[in-house]
Amino acid sequence: MPDRNNNCNNNLRESVCIDVKRVYDCCKDRDCVADARVYFSAEDQAILDSAISVKPLSADIVFTFIDVEPMQFNRGFYTVDVRFFIRSSYDAYTGVNRPQRIEGLTVFDKKAILFGSEGNAKTYSSLYLENSYDIPLPVGSNMPIAAVEVLDPILLSTQLTDCTNNCCCCCCDVNTLPGNIINAFNGLVDPATGKRLYTTFGIFSIIRIMRNVQIIVPSYDFCIPEKECCGPAEDDPCSLFYKMCFPVEEFFPPKLSDFDNCNN
Repeated sequence: MPDRNNNCNNNLRESVCIDVKRVYDCCKDRDCVADARVYFSAEDQAILDSAISVKPLSADIVFTFIDVEPMQFNRGFYTVDVRFFIRSSYDAYTGVNRPQRIEGLTVFDKKAILFGSEGNAKTYSSLYLENSYDIPLPVGSNMPIAAVEVLDPILLSTQLTDCTNNCCCCCCDVNTLPGNIINAFNGLVDPATGKRLYTTFGIFSIIRIMRNVQIIVPSYDFCIPEKECCGPAEDDPCSLFYKMCFPVEEFFPPKLSDFDNCNN
C-alpha cells in the first residue's frame, strides 16, 4: 500500500512566502438588546402615531462602523468599538383597515477587547499608473485591522409607548447620524410628542482582529483549473427541467427530531 505521507512529500515543490492577514484574536457573542428605540421617517412616524398595535416582521443591518484604539495600560490589547445600524420592518395596525408597512432605524453599540500584538513598522506601497510614474500610497500604520461578521438581527418583541403620557429618554441624537444612513430612510425624525416604538432583538456576531504578516507555506503546485468552462445548454426548457432533482424536502417538512440540539 503506498504511503500517503511520502506521496505528499513527493508532490511538495518548495516553501513559499506569502503576505496574508493573520488572526491574532477573536471572540463570538450573542447579544439580547432590550427596549431599543426605533426612529422613523416623518411619513412612517405619522402612521405610528395613529397605530393601536405594531407587529415585528424582519430586520437587517444596513451599515456597520468599526473603530480600533490601543489600550493605554495593556500593551498589545485594543478596544474594538462597533456600531450597528439596523433597519427593521413592522406592520402597524391603525384599526379595522389592513396593516401598513413601516421601516425604522435602530442603533446598537458593542465593544470588545482583543489582543492584536504590537508593531512599529510602517508600510509603504506604490500604485502603478500607465504612462506615468508610480505614486506612493498613503503610509500604512501599525494598527491592526478589525473585522466583524454578523447575522441579521432577530426581532423578539415590540413596545408601543405614548410619549405624551410617559416621555422617555432617547438613546442617540438623530442629528448625529451619518447622512447616508438618514437618506436611506428618506429622513428620520425625533418628535417631542407622539408615540414611540421600542424593540427587543437578538444578534449573533464574531469580531476578529488581524495584522498583515508574511508566513511560509508549503507549495504543491499552481492552481491550474482542471474543469472547462461550460456555456448554457442548448436543450429545450423541458429537458432542463427533467434534469433537476425532485425537491422531496419541500413536500415533507422536517420533524422536530431532525433539527440539531443547540448544545450540539
